[in-house]
Amino acid sequence: MYDGLTGRYTFSCPSRGDVRLPLSAFRVLEHLDGTAHPVVYKVKFACPCGGMHDGLVTHDELDWAPLGAGEITFFNVMTSRLEPADDELVDHAARRIEAGLWPWSFFCFPEERARPMFPSAFRLLSPAHEQVGVAVHCPVCACTSVNLVSRTHVDVPFFNDPEVGVVEHVFPSDHDHVVEAFREELYSAAFDRRCIDLAP
Repeated sequence: MYDGLTGRYTFSCPSRGDVRLPLSAFRVLEHLDGTAHPVVYKVKFACPCGGMHDGLVTHDELDWAPLGAGEITFFNVMTSRLEPADDELVDHAARRIEAGLWPWSFFCFPEERARPMFPSAFRLLSPAHEQVGVAVHCPVCACTSVNLVSRTHVDVPFFNDPEVGVVEHVFPSDHDHVVEAFREELYSAAFDRRCIDLAP
């Protein structure tokens, strides 16, 4: 489902068959009740066909596969063989985390600080020009904050925008009200542009 070398998720489209999409093409992520081993998320994604479709993604594919965890192989032209790359990628990610860098960081408005997050903390994503509005559930304070970030900030682990937009609003915890409030705030120009260094 996730290709570690291209950074794309594969989903099924009724009209195009398999489509490969970056994380920023997701629109809604919802944990499915009753799933534990593995935890499964229902994803609504914006398809290149112009429609919105549903798909399923596991916790491992969402949070760990982009860091190299999983079965990743590449064709080595020197040996003419498929060779594993996952150990090297995981080691590289672990060294960066040990150095204090986090794969994804977002600004928590209630706490007024940057927090390390994983994509499983995303609740809603909405495109806004060349950027993406992301509603993120903070694992520390359990509140939802909305950041306006670049697509690269969402799609590429360890890339953090030096400046992010922040909605100065504490969102309710229930899903339906978050969706409605998120859309209203995103298009109301209520983002407070903050110069925030998300890297430690």
